[in-house]
Amino acid sequence: MPLPPYIARKRAVDSQDSEDYQTVFAQERGAVAAPTASLHFTTELLDALVLEGVKTAWVTLHVGAGTFLPVKADSIDDHKMHSEWTRVGRETVDSVKRTRSEGGRVVAVGTTALRALETAAAAGGVIDEWEGETDIFIRPGYDFRVVDGLITNFHLPKSTLLMLVSALMGTACVQEIYAHAIDQRYRFYSYGDSSLLLPRGRQA
Repeated sequence: MPLPPYIARKRAVDSQDSEDYQTVFAQERGAVAAPTASLHFTTELLDALVLEGVKTAWVTLHVGAGTFLPVKADSIDDHKMHSEWTRVGRETVDSVKRTRSEGGRVVAVGTTALRALETAAAAGGVIDEWEGETDIFIRPGYDFRVVDGLITNFHLPKSTLLMLVSALMGTACVQEIYAHAIDQRYRFYSYGDSSLLLPRGRQA
């Protein structure tokens, strides 16, 4: 897996990167970068979550180079969203529907996983199998159809990822969260600190 430019510019790639900059459950080639929110997960952590009753379901993400592009347009209406290839299979669709019917909460790990799940429900409002390119632009005002929460790293200013987080949590709440993160010197982006974001008022 190639390192993203903001890391590769600062140091040479070494042999440990092939293990460190890769998720424990990656299977298919195709992404230009690891989905960094998932770097926090180990096989031991996944096993511990199962013991706590947390169910997991999988999506395929081919993270695109546009993930790293800042928003340069004066108006976000003029921003051209990058596309990324994703697959949401039948087993995951059934798992999401079952979780919802049991009153559970669907928590995406990473913004690309969230975009994949929301794209899979975009056509009719109900999640179904999906495979292909998505350029869904999730920003404040978006009506979430599938996802109730998000695990993600702290994102950089002027990014569509920060807009996505603001859509989920509310802009004022995100400003408070990031003020705390900056004050406490949290690390941002790849190899950065993780956050569990659960908006008030969504399913318990």
